[in-house]
Amino acid sequence: MKLSAHPLWLVGFRPFFVLACLSGLSLPMLWVLIYLGAVPGPQSSFTMVQWHAHEMFFGFGWAVLGGFLLTSTKNWVQVRGYHGAALMFLVAAWLFERIGMWFGGRWPAFLFEFSNKLFLASIVAMLVWTLARYRKDDSYRDNYFFLLILPVFLLAKQLMLSVDQFQIGISMATGLFRVAFLVMLERTLTQFMKNIFQVDILRNAALDRIIKLLGLLLVGAGLMPPPLAGWLSLLLALLLTGRLFFWKPQLAMQRLDLGIMVLGYDAIVLQLLVEFLGQIAPPAWVGALSVHVFALGAMGLIIPAMLIRISKGHTGRKVVFDAVDKLVLWIMIAAFALRVIAPQIQPAAYAVWIALAASCWLAGFAILAWRLIPFLAQARVDGKEH
Repeated sequence: MKLSAHPLWLVGFRPFFVLACLSGLSLPMLWVLIYLGAVPGPQSSFTMVQWHAHEMFFGFGWAVLGGFLLTSTKNWVQVRGYHGAALMFLVAAWLFERIGMWFGGRWPAFLFEFSNKLFLASIVAMLVWTLARYRKDDSYRDNYFFLLILPVFLLAKQLMLSVDQFQIGISMATGLFRVAFLVMLERTLTQFMKNIFQVDILRNAALDRIIKLLGLLLVGAGLMPPPLAGWLSLLLALLLTGRLFFWKPQLAMQRLDLGIMVLGYDAIVLQLLVEFLGQIAPPAWVGALSVHVFALGAMGLIIPAMLIRISKGHTGRKVVFDAVDKLVLWIMIAAFALRVIAPQIQPAAYAVWIALAASCWLAGFAILAWRLIPFLAQARVDGKEH
């Protein structure tokens, strides 16, 4: 069998969810070891905080988002999708970027820039080409939000690696991932509630559009006057809260695999409220709380459930969360509590809390890697090709 024909290279989620599991288990713990001085930091021209933020958003985050979009876009427009050599190239580019972020400080500037831009520029171009070329066949008319946000990730990445513009880059990257989650949660929660509980949740086209447009506007929050960004964040938080009231969260919370999605939705609301406080009347405890509420709340809770559901369903297996899958979700909930809540209660033990939270990510994603990588590297069990 040709290497490019191996099951791992049949669909985008397969190799990139492997990378998501491996980066999810390693990157947070590596950051803690660097923070504590146990291991030397990367040989780069960036601060360690810049490296950490970049790798979580554009290493881990884009392994997940890339795998998801490479798979979903082909389904939305009913085409074969990128596979084989194209996926191998993207994975090689992702790995090249990780090497560059660690050793690039010793490289010629042009080589580092090439390593840092190759993956994201390539995958964004491929995704935008798919959505734009087959626009008339797209089953979701609001996919223009992806056409709008995907190229802006390149700008957010550039800003995040600038010392002077780092905070703007963080705000922009958070806002872009937030828009992606808002689009995805609308679709998935509607489907899951219908399939599992046979209930329809409120879907008002005007309200949904306003929510996503506000989310899109807040991608540029770091460039706005702070009061404007704060009040827009509060408005979006209130609209999301009001809509959730009609989405029957009391039903979803009866099942951990659905409840975790609601908790991730709640984390988006909480992060917007923290942003409001930080922009209007910042209390002393805000600090980096906003980005960690989003990273460990929205990303840390929703993504593991998403990896389980897609890895099982798209390899022909029944989508059932067994005891081990649920254990992973509880571990990630614990990570959120340890990293976000505990330091506000006992800030003197900050180093302990971040070490424990990173240990939870290590444990949770190690279990996911052990469970899911064999699925991702094997042919579908239902006999379908891909």
